[in-house]
Amino acid sequence: MTAIPSPAAFPTKQPRGLALLFFTEMWERFSYYGMRALLILYLIDTATGGFGWTQERASRLYGWYTGLVYLTPILGGWLADRYLGTAKSLIIGGIVIALGHFTIAADTHVTFFAGLVLIVIGTGFFKANVSTLVGQLYREHDPRRDAGFTIFYIGINSGAFIGPLICGWLAANPKYGWSWGFGAAGVGMALGVLCFLLLRKKYLGDTGMRPMSHGLSEAGRPAAAAPLTKEEKDRVLAIIVVVFFVAFFWLAFEQAGSSLNVFAQQKTQRAVSGWLGSIVPNGEIPAAWFQSVGPFFILTLAPVFAVLWNRMGTRQPSTPVKMTWGLFLLGLGFVVITAGAYLAGASGLASPFFLITLYFLHTCGELMVSPVGLSFVTKVAPAKIASMMMGVWFLSNFSANLVGGYIAGTVQKVARGEVFTLLGGQADFFLIFVLTSFAACALLLVLTPMLNRLIHGRG
Repeated sequence: MTAIPSPAAFPTKQPRGLALLFFTEMWERFSYYGMRALLILYLIDTATGGFGWTQERASRLYGWYTGLVYLTPILGGWLADRYLGTAKSLIIGGIVIALGHFTIAADTHVTFFAGLVLIVIGTGFFKANVSTLVGQLYREHDPRRDAGFTIFYIGINSGAFIGPLICGWLAANPKYGWSWGFGAAGVGMALGVLCFLLLRKKYLGDTGMRPMSHGLSEAGRPAAAAPLTKEEKDRVLAIIVVVFFVAFFWLAFEQAGSSLNVFAQQKTQRAVSGWLGSIVPNGEIPAAWFQSVGPFFILTLAPVFAVLWNRMGTRQPSTPVKMTWGLFLLGLGFVVITAGAYLAGASGLASPFFLITLYFLHTCGELMVSPVGLSFVTKVAPAKIASMMMGVWFLSNFSANLVGGYIAGTVQKVARGEVFTLLGGQADFFLIFVLTSFAACALLLVLTPMLNRLIHGRG
């Protein structure tokens, strides 16, 4: 068994290529979250050129779209591992994503669906490979990795913070409208691709340009031909088990863009006055702006977590333990919004601080799950299938978004008491995610010792 190097054997500064991937991913997430913040509101809009769909129908399409953008990375990761390399795949994906947003901005039913398809395909090439490319900046057992992924996650959420603000403002402003909001998302992605093309050679060199299967396996044999060892199979199994539990996290967390987004629009007090009232459309905070609250907390809290993981070094908790805490904080956030919906009742409006508190707790949970999970896959996955296993990681997002979209479509039925009645109204709907989050948390805690054995000291 190879000896694990001491932390002193590694540099203390993060690799400079991390900065380039930070900004590239920032612009891609600007485009994704800027468009996502508009999607369900556009589909249910009846007054300013939207589709005028029911919330149930819109939630189902939202679920399929946000699910599929996390399914295609399996294929994109496989193509990168076998033929393209992570860097080339990222460029292809970014170009196709930008084309998708510009196609949606043409504002017809045909171009809307064609644009969604292009974004799904482009994300398949982009999403798994940008995260794997970050992992390729580090050697095995490098203690900087979790902190590096947390910094990378700041880039993700910088885009997620700015995107809904700009796209949401343009869409809500009568001078511009939906097309401008969708078009702005395309501009963001185009900037990300341009940034990567101009600076890749300087900051990354040849990293990610060659498919990983063209190298050597961990046993020293040609990677494409070498079968997985017993330890590698254990590590793959550990990733699959973790993916199962992370799906419960995203099932609840991704209600942000669907049921919580509509709750912000229809059941939250958004009217403002004074200087803020003069700059927001119609004297109301756009509902889409609440999509920026979580990313704002990421930007303020992620540096704290990055410093924490760096200082703890090899003494930090294992990935399964961190994720257990993440699920607990997620459930706690839904306790808060359940209380808000209950106090607002059927006809009242909830204070925006219920949503803000939920997003604060969810952000703390997210920092225990998402950047740590991305780092986990790059540490644990066998090198020759690293990008494909990153695609498997995103299976949790696919299943969670798809199922979550269908669950979000039942919110009105649950609120009317047609499914079950405990607290009444939308409080019953949010109670579903309190129960699923805490149940998954408890089960993962029980399975943590087994997972720690399966990862063979890499988590």
